[in-house]
Amino acid sequence: MKMADRLFPVIIGGIVGDALGVPAEFKARNLNIKGMTGYGTYNQPPGTWSDDTSLTLCFMENLIEEKDETELMKKFAAYREGYWTPYGRMFDIGRATDEAIECFMRGTPVEQCGGASEFDNGNGALMRISPLAFTQSAEPDFSKRKAEIERWAHITHRHPRSTLGCIIYIECLINLIRHDQPDMAYRKAVHLCLDHLSESEYEREFAAYERVLNEEMAGLQREDIISDGYVVHSLEAALWCFLHHDRYADAVLEAVNLGGDTDTIAFITGTLAGAYHQLEGIPEEWINALARKDDILALCKKFSQFCLEQAAKS
Repeated sequence: MKMADRLFPVIIGGIVGDALGVPAEFKARNLNIKGMTGYGTYNQPPGTWSDDTSLTLCFMENLIEEKDETELMKKFAAYREGYWTPYGRMFDIGRATDEAIECFMRGTPVEQCGGASEFDNGNGALMRISPLAFTQSAEPDFSKRKAEIERWAHITHRHPRSTLGCIIYIECLINLIRHDQPDMAYRKAVHLCLDHLSESEYEREFAAYERVLNEEMAGLQREDIISDGYVVHSLEAALWCFLHHDRYADAVLEAVNLGGDTDTIAFITGTLAGAYHQLEGIPEEWINALARKDDILALCKKFSQFCLEQAAKS
């Protein structure tokens, strides 16, 4: 399968999920949303995406340009002024990410900007880290993949709990890109993390991810899922939505109708479901509704070519 055929459904799948979730963010559960709607929480038209997408696109662009963490943080700062937004202005940003940008703008070295306390474990790194599944899919060394995730996650979120969520997520995505079935992709990611991260700084975070690491997600009920912005809950919710549905549309709509942090959870769910169900599994009318669709597709094409070139060098 061509790189573009693997990459497009992950990124587009995430962005469609984000756009589905934007009108419902912070709303209560059981919304009964059945398609692409608009207005709602932020009074934005249908197809509008949020910071989940904007920061992911900034990250993809930064990777293509082979720029460092400082340059990526500059792009994040530019996002606050409208860069890579649907309509030229920002309407949403997470607290920890905003604080990291403020810290950077005051002159703090980029590697020290990310929050490192237990209260800095939102989903702001998790939501933008998916491009690494493609730059790292050909890397056989887990420790090197982990180091890349740490490098890019830490600029906004330095606590190991947040990073562990990113590692589990990226490993699951890589397995799906390699054509594993959903349950196998999830289990392999869990086993890899348990095997390699025991007796590391991450081991003390295993308790927070107990339900994920004990492979309990598929057996949980809807009422067991908490759909807020805490990194553990967001990853749990996305995995649950993905593992409980056989169609892309059903998985992302489940994520939206859970309420709470709908855009981020639907984005993460959408990347997982997109990786498995591929582009043909994503409703075409939802893709066509996306703001700046052509710009997004053009960047995805460039990123796909970049990943191919990087793989050829390795």
